[in-house]
Amino acid sequence: MHLFESAFALRKPILIGAFEGWNDAAESASGAIEHLLTVWSHHRVAKLDSEDYYDYQVNRPHIRVDEKVVREIVWPNTTVYEVSTPHLPHDFLIVKGIEPSMRWRSFCDELLDLADDYEVSMVVTLGALLADSPHSRPIVVTGSGAHPDVASRLGVEISRYEGPTGIIGVLQDATYKRGIDAVSLWASVPHYVSTPPCPKASLALVNALEDFLEISIAQGDLPERSSSWEKQVDQLASEDLEVGEYVKQLEKSKDESDFPTMTGDAIAREVERYLRRNPEF
Repeated sequence: MHLFESAFALRKPILIGAFEGWNDAAESASGAIEHLLTVWSHHRVAKLDSEDYYDYQVNRPHIRVDEKVVREIVWPNTTVYEVSTPHLPHDFLIVKGIEPSMRWRSFCDELLDLADDYEVSMVVTLGALLADSPHSRPIVVTGSGAHPDVASRLGVEISRYEGPTGIIGVLQDATYKRGIDAVSLWASVPHYVSTPPCPKASLALVNALEDFLEISIAQGDLPERSSSWEKQVDQLASEDLEVGEYVKQLEKSKDESDFPTMTGDAIAREVERYLRRNPEF
């Protein structure tokens, strides 16, 4: 790991991370991380050595040409940024990377060694999966804890998933074994529009992070991009009868399953989020 000089003295930092690849349907989770780095002041503090963790035939380096037509090779990597948010109770470490091709346990150990150095109190990972969800309804975000004790204490679900996992699952398990609270937030992305980006899912993850941490995060242009994305998919559904009919079936199923709770918990979350963003009220 390559370390850089720190620029901030972080207060009770929380680590937030997402990884491109298997855990990142429609680049929704990495899009949420990009948004955080856009609205929060940040400074790079570490970069993992890409040769230790990436197969370059799977994650190929890119060539970038600057305004002077100078070529540069950009290697796949994972980078850690420190974020100072004096208006919030916590500062943050933000991990932005690509799911590694190999040596996952060593990869997690390096990240968590850094987290220990900063005395990180909690790790929140963001992910996105493809689901039978209609694009015209709110994107569902599910939170789960790394262990039943953590889930119960932090008020999230107990993960009962069994099957193949990605780097988020491995990192969550390693985090819990270090004695650090670990929570994952997953957005359900409509599978019939899986081409990235999906700003509506990124916005849903940012909102879920707000709700879980009980903080306010500037939304920037995410709401406008989300609305534009939804209108584009509406247009697609109107032009393709088969897709349009399928969307109607998903909407009917979603509305029927959500009806008992949509007037309670959902409204309460919206009110709480509005009050956090508008403290003068």
